[in-house]
This record gives sequence, structure tokens and C-alpha cells, in this order.
Amino acid sequence: MTTTRITPLVRVVMASSAAFVLLAAMALDTKVVKIGSKADVPSNVFSPEKYGALEFPKVVAAVESHATDAATLAAAITADQTAAETKYGIAADAGAEFPVKFTGKVGKQDSGIYDVVVPGVPDAIHISVQTGPAIIGTDLRDGTGLISFGQFRNQIEYQNAGSALNKEMKKQVLSKIGTTDLTGKTISVVGVFQLTDPTAWIVAPVKLDIQ
Repeated sequence: MTTTRITPLVRVVMASSAAFVLLAAMALDTKVVKIGSKADVPSNVFSPEKYGALEFPKVVAAVESHATDAATLAAAITADQTAAETKYGIAADAGAEFPVKFTGKVGKQDSGIYDVVVPGVPDAIHISVQTGPAIIGTDLRDGTGLISFGQFRNQIEYQNAGSALNKEMKKQVLSKIGTTDLTGKTISVVGVFQLTDPTAWIVAPVKLDIQ
């Protein structure tokens, strides 16, 4: 009976071959992810970018479907604010949110917030539209009744959701028009505002068209 002797050199070659096969199999089963890319987020971690892109179209649809003409809304709020909130508003922690629509002539602007004169709305009510670069508030998050704190793991995610929707609005709405010189133009707006002051509506748009 002949016994085959495995020399140290053969052992090294065999081990190297096995290691190569293992590394090749691992490479085939490995996905390369660039650090900082959208894919570089664990599946259980909240991604504001993905949330904004996914949810903003739903916000647009909800605001459009509930938007009340500004003149009608102004008359209702002036007559009975509580009744107007019940009929036209969306309940929110710091004051009712109102989806609204109007067409009007743009006046002066201050830090990207333009005054708009809307026919049928009393002069005592000051309507303005946010156009950035900074979009203040969480009206897009709170103005549909579809998004609540309980859908998130903590306050940070809840706040990030509001910021993500604002950023997505800038991307999908404001970036497509020239917002630096709207004074004197006629615009049509669909948006939402929080009624913290019945005489001052600061609207976050979900649609803004120049006539």
C-alpha cells in the first residue's frame, strides 16, 4: 500500500486555493455601497430623503382635495372661527391647519415670502406665500391629518419628516419656477397654512403656477 505524503508546500497551496474560492464566493454575494449614498442607510433607520419623496405626492393630493377657495374661507373665519375650523380645518397641536386655494396678484416680498392680493378677500386679511430658500413651519406635515407623531419612533424623526416634506416641495414645486422676481405677476396657489393669526395667512404651497 502506497502512502501519499502531503508536503508543507502542498498544504500551503491547498489552503491558498480554498481561501481564494471562499473570497470569490463572498465577492459574488457582496453589494458595494458608496458611503453617503442613499443606499448607505440601514433598513431600520428613518431616511428623510426617502420619506419626503414617498409622502409628498400624498400630501399634494390631500391638500388639493380639501382646499377651500380663499374668499369663502376668509368669510367663514371672519364670521365664526371655531365653526370654520370644524368645517374647513385640520386639527393640529398649535392651531388648526387650513388647505386653501386662490389666484391673486403678487406684491412685495420679504425673505422669500410674497404678499398676494386675492380678489374677494378683505384687505384686513393679509395673505402671503412662502417661496424659500427657507420654508418655515410644518404645515405640509400637519395640514392633511394623515401624518401623526405616533407613526414615528421619536420627536427627532417627527421633526425630520416635516423638514423632508418642505425640502421635497422646494424640489418638486419651487425649483421649476423663478421665485426671485414674482412681484407684479399673477399666480395660482394651492397650499396650506396654520391659523395662528386670523388676519395673517402664511401659505406653504403644494402647487404654484404663474399665469
